[in-house]
Amino acid sequence: MTENRESALLADVPDGLFIGGEWRAASEDKQLRVFDPATGRVVKTIADASPEDGKAAMDAAVEAFPAWSKTPARERAEILRRAFDLLQERKEDFALLMTIEMGKPLAEARGEVGYGGEFLRWFSEETARVQGRYGANPEGTGRMIVSQHPVGPCFLITPWNFPLAMATRKIAPALAAGCTVVIKPAELTPLTTLYFAKLLQDAGVPGGVVNVFTTSTSGAVSEPIIRDPRLRKLSFTGSTAVGQKLLEQAAQGVLRTSMELGGNAPFVVFEDADLDKAVDGAMLAKFRNIGQACTAANRFIVHRSVADEFARRVTERVQGMKIGRGTEEGVVIGPLIDDRAVAKADTLVKEAVSRGAQVRTGGTALDGPGTFYEPTVVTDVQPGSDILREEIFGPVLAIVPFDTEDEAVAIANDTEYGLVSYVFTESLSRGQRMIDRLETGMMGLNVGVVSNAAAPFGGWKMSGLGREGGAEGIHEYLQTKYTLTANPYA
Repeated sequence: MTENRESALLADVPDGLFIGGEWRAASEDKQLRVFDPATGRVVKTIADASPEDGKAAMDAAVEAFPAWSKTPARERAEILRRAFDLLQERKEDFALLMTIEMGKPLAEARGEVGYGGEFLRWFSEETARVQGRYGANPEGTGRMIVSQHPVGPCFLITPWNFPLAMATRKIAPALAAGCTVVIKPAELTPLTTLYFAKLLQDAGVPGGVVNVFTTSTSGAVSEPIIRDPRLRKLSFTGSTAVGQKLLEQAAQGVLRTSMELGGNAPFVVFEDADLDKAVDGAMLAKFRNIGQACTAANRFIVHRSVADEFARRVTERVQGMKIGRGTEEGVVIGPLIDDRAVAKADTLVKEAVSRGAQVRTGGTALDGPGTFYEPTVVTDVQPGSDILREEIFGPVLAIVPFDTEDEAVAIANDTEYGLVSYVFTESLSRGQRMIDRLETGMMGLNVGVVSNAAAPFGGWKMSGLGREGGAEGIHEYLQTKYTLTANPYA
């Protein structure tokens, strides 16, 4: 991977705000810097939006909505399909860009391009399948028409950890439903969204249908948009604490909301599990995206009879992981996003050890440029440890033993979060019981990755509201109207 290629790619990424189909500088001429977390170097300087810029983006979305909402479904579908095709053509550029700004290994970035692209393809196919219904009411006094309509202009806020997939997962269903959008990518990884907006422009998305602003003052720019009476939908992926604040703001306008919030995923290994499958699943569920995923397994709840063997196998695998910049050959563990992420992982490990846990491998922040933390395995984690209650968001695998199925379920459900769970057992009946008993919106049964564009992604409890992906995803951007007509025979 040459520096020349990286430089050429970064030069091709727009550095302005995308509003009303045009690229423009920030109104106050402020700029923000984007860093490579593997080196600490600034890779690009881009526009830093003000509240005035946010209002301009909202104005553009409102102005474009009437025409876009009336655009035939097939035409909207073909634009999304063209976007999918263009993404396949440019997949290496998008993968490299994500590795530069977020740090994930290039192989994983390529995987995200594939996953993110599927939302474009899936919702291009769902666009023409929005249906209503018609029929007589039970009394026979009239005919009922139930129809679906785009909810209106939407505000989408995406996180830093999956810069492409989180944008496509929100933009694709919104456009498929006939909505226009304003999207705000995370300050830490905004370049992929800017580059994707350029792709959407090439795919034929009309001006004002998608608007993008980048800012270092998220709250100051976002709150006026959320409180704008013309906004009808808010979609956010991020922490539960921020989601709660946004819900309070959204309540004023009684906005439709989709909230994909924090997680604390249990990974339960029963005594009858196939340990080869369980270890393979653990590597995916924990270390994908360097552990920086809301779906990452946070607590490994392992039956006492197999806990030592499971720990031995995962430790052996973890010790073989290569650490480095994601562009380097064979790298599995890239940097964490910033110094705060490193400090959090280190603090959680140290607190668990102070309570009696044992570090099998890792447990140290690396010196030198970049924000790296060793992939870590911690065993014998004691009840009450912070690492069992807080989302780690790093490459730390924490194991706690259990003795009975009821105990495993109690530990797994002992959290305010309920996004995803993972269960490994060879018992069909036990697997079915876990579907009923674990309090999560998603579950992987003998698999370590559950995300799929054709499936409804979302959680229970404090992990959020609504679903993204699947047949359910487009309905988050539609509203239902019931019309009664007179009995035509009366």
